[in-house]
Order: sequence, then C-alpha cells, then structure tokens
Amino acid sequence: MNKLIILTLLACAALPVQASPELAAKSKCMACHQVDKKVLGPSFKDIAAKYKGQKDAETLLIDSQIKGSKGKWGAIPMPAQKIAPADAQALAKWMLTL
Repeated sequence: MNKLIILTLLACAALPVQASPELAAKSKCMACHQVDKKVLGPSFKDIAAKYKGQKDAETLLIDSQIKGSKGKWGAIPMPAQKIAPADAQALAKWMLTL
C-alpha cells in the first residue's frame, strides 16, 4: 500500500504544470492582469494577440515574468516576479492559447 502511494506521488510530481486562471491567481498575476480586460497591465488575451505567430513568443513571455519588462505596453514597467520557471513556462503556454 505504501509503495502505491509513493508511486502515485512520484507520477504526479512528474506531470507538467498545467496553467490556468487558478495558476495565474496563485502566482499573483491577477493583481495587474485579467483574462479579457486591461487592469494595470494588458489582458492575457491582448498579450496572446500581440505575440501570436511569433516563434520566440513563449521565451519572451517567460523572460518578462522572471526578469520583468519595460516599454512593451506603455510607461508602466512589469517588475520581475518571484515565480518558478516551470510555472512561468506553463503560464506563457496558457496565455498563448487565449
């Protein structure tokens, strides 16, 4: 029984992080962004539209989350976020699907 629990936990830990509005909220993204409306920063749908079709879009979005960005959406900079790289990647992938 204990081996089954351990194997289940290991299998779950190996699964890729799935992004969603819940992960965005947990990561405190929703303090400045919403899915479909501008708040302090652009909406996630506007971000997806801006980067649609760009080969390096995912990398650019990950870098913006981890390192911050300035001048991409106007005068207000986005500060670097304290976010795990795997979560940043999952959020970038999710944003690009909107």
